[in-house]
Amino acid sequence: MPSTAARTRLRLAGALAAVLVASGVATGPAAQAHEGGPAHGKPRTTLADLAQRHGRYFGSATDNPELTDTAYTKILGEEFDMITPGNGMKWYATEPQQGVFDWTAGDEIVDLARDHHQKVRAHTLVWHSQLPGWLTGKEWTADELRAVLKNHIQTEVRHYRGKVYAWDVVNEAFNEDGTYRETVFYKTLGPGYIADALRWAHQADPKAKLYLNDYNIEAVGPKSDAYHTLAKELKAQRVPLDGIGLQAHLALQYGYPTTLEDNLRRFSRLGLDTALTEVDVRMLLPATDEKLAQQADWYRDMTEACLAVRRCVGITVWDYTDKYSWIPAFFPGQGAALPWDEQLAPKPAYRAIREALS
Repeated sequence: MPSTAARTRLRLAGALAAVLVASGVATGPAAQAHEGGPAHGKPRTTLADLAQRHGRYFGSATDNPELTDTAYTKILGEEFDMITPGNGMKWYATEPQQGVFDWTAGDEIVDLARDHHQKVRAHTLVWHSQLPGWLTGKEWTADELRAVLKNHIQTEVRHYRGKVYAWDVVNEAFNEDGTYRETVFYKTLGPGYIADALRWAHQADPKAKLYLNDYNIEAVGPKSDAYHTLAKELKAQRVPLDGIGLQAHLALQYGYPTTLEDNLRRFSRLGLDTALTEVDVRMLLPATDEKLAQQADWYRDMTEACLAVRRCVGITVWDYTDKYSWIPAFFPGQGAALPWDEQLAPKPAYRAIREALS
């Protein structure tokens, strides 16, 4: 491994090359190689290509309304090798009426991924949010809700059996202090609903990788500790759990999770895969050169942390462009969170990711 000083020189050299390429000063094979462009007739190297050299994937979320944007879908189809449906596989979309299933949105994204030879991380089977009214508007007995939950999970997983790489089976099960979130499933069924959901999903598709997924678990702390404890319990009970998804919705104003790599390692020691599943790095607007440079450093550091841990299998950005980011609608006054800007042009964060993967 290069010394710290050597790594710093390499990083500075890469950053300088990126600036020269972006400004048009650098041209020819060296510049094309840095940006992955054709040099000596070779095809452009994508983030997915670079990640595959490390045995990882590099993916993006997407959503159905934006698939009519051909400039957007061209980059989506070329740059990534893993796709996550942002909304099309959630409960409100797939079972809008009890026992009546609609696969339209999910199928569209699965078909898009297949056409581009991409895999799919399916998202999500059990979540407290975006539930249909028929489910949230009724008081259920434990037996009733257990039957409803099992039927939903197994019907959806069977529909996509053999078509998806992995499932986020249970999403956001814990509060920030490590206590269980008071969802309709927890309040009615108790904490055992998580093990049941994993077992039912495995029965429906034994080959799919099964994950628990949450935000604010990037650093070692009460919430990630709760997942670590639960994962140990589930493994001891031989519950089929393959991995932990760390969403990695970060914000510059709250600081970088410096224990990320250590956290990934401790889940690996349990025999679990990990993945960064919904990555974005938002900032208080307006964006400045300084903030974009800091954002680029964070994207680089996250990528390097994943590469440093053998069982961190890949990274997915939560859509790749600010044009379709969820951040401004949910965090007013914040945004500019993704590696491509609203005009689909790569930002410093994109080049930082490339440098980390190169």
